[in-house]
Amino acid sequence: MTKLHVRPGAESFFLPGNSTGILICHGFNGTPQSVRYLGEEFAAHGYTVYAPRLTGHGTHVNEMEEATYLDWIDDLHEAYLLLKQTCHSIFVIGQSMGGALALHLATKEKFDGVLTINAALSVPEYEVLANQVEPRFITEGKPDIKDLEATEITYDQVPLKAVFQLLNIMKVVKQELPKVKCPSMLFVSPEDHVVPAQCTDDIYNSVAASHKEKVILPNSYHVASLDYDKDKIVEHALNFIQSHAKNAIVAS
Repeated sequence: MTKLHVRPGAESFFLPGNSTGILICHGFNGTPQSVRYLGEEFAAHGYTVYAPRLTGHGTHVNEMEEATYLDWIDDLHEAYLLLKQTCHSIFVIGQSMGGALALHLATKEKFDGVLTINAALSVPEYEVLANQVEPRFITEGKPDIKDLEATEITYDQVPLKAVFQLLNIMKVVKQELPKVKCPSMLFVSPEDHVVPAQCTDDIYNSVAASHKEKVILPNSYHVASLDYDKDKIVEHALNFIQSHAKNAIVAS
């Protein structure tokens, strides 16, 4: 396939800083734009931040149709390896499917901590499509954000094949949760119209982290990184990072 142009604003971003790195992963049908505010706030506190763009996102739905969840795992892993070149302490943050990918990577590599924002272990609207062979593309509604002034770069429709890839990675991560041993901070919006809040409870109850905490986002919907509680996410994440840097646990 011919290499496609990335939509303006949807590009990966790297913000150099100190030796503590923060890897941020956007969600399914999102782009780094959805987590840029968080990244810039972390960078303003001196941290090195990298938010990669997952394969097939922010370009064209035809490219997304060819992507697999293994591509997305590789994208995040390559970003981790890049951060590792200059950072001796690394945290990974993921929103929605990005949260699932972050948890998966935390079972494979060494992190000082993993943070999730409405991590996806279940998406009921997609799960009913599991045995369908058509339509080729699924129409998407408006991004689930309470703040009406916020905007997210997304596709108006997503490939059914890509939905299947999302279902696959969620299934994998559900089985891996007991292998997550690094400190964990789990953000959850009780009013989330995409991912049930129960997913975060399941993660909290399943990970083997010696330190784990759940933070409620009462004034945000699913895409909380762009919503009213985004500064609360920054505040709690910064405190967590400051507390756990240089105490990395090796995954096994």
